[in-house]
Amino acid sequence: MKLSAGVEWALHCCVVLSQATDPVPVGRLATFHDVSKTYLAKHMQALVRAGLVSAAEGRDGGYLLARDPAHITVLDVVGAIEGHEPAFRCTEIRQRGPLPATPGDCERACAIARAMATAEAAWRTSLEATSVADLVGDVDRDTSGQTLPRLRGWLRDSGLHPAPR
Repeated sequence: MKLSAGVEWALHCCVVLSQATDPVPVGRLATFHDVSKTYLAKHMQALVRAGLVSAAEGRDGGYLLARDPAHITVLDVVGAIEGHEPAFRCTEIRQRGPLPATPGDCERACAIARAMATAEAAWRTSLEATSVADLVGDVDRDTSGQTLPRLRGWLRDSGLHPAPR
């Protein structure tokens, strides 16, 4: 399965927003990650439509997490960016060609469709079990506690206030 870069960008933005108490403009998020502001704005709006992020209008506008990071899963973000359609779509190819299966033989999903459904269910279960708060904790552990304080400092220095710790 191939996911768009928008999923990665959205997840990283959610980690950043977990550290902010004031709205973070899309331009600042794009600068922080060195990505296209226009492309990122499209994905931030998808997060807003999904109810994961809230948008504030005006001069001091920007984005904030709409829910506690512990209540936003990686699967929520993937669904907001990529949609909720299954990754695999069975086209019943076994009913084609010179030796097609009969409709009666196809009342049960084929072994391939079942295997793909099982794999997708495992993937979705894993993503649903990981929250943005989990990612924040992993970032903190992976960087020996250095990245989040630096991030909060960057937010503060850019005129945005960090979340209290």
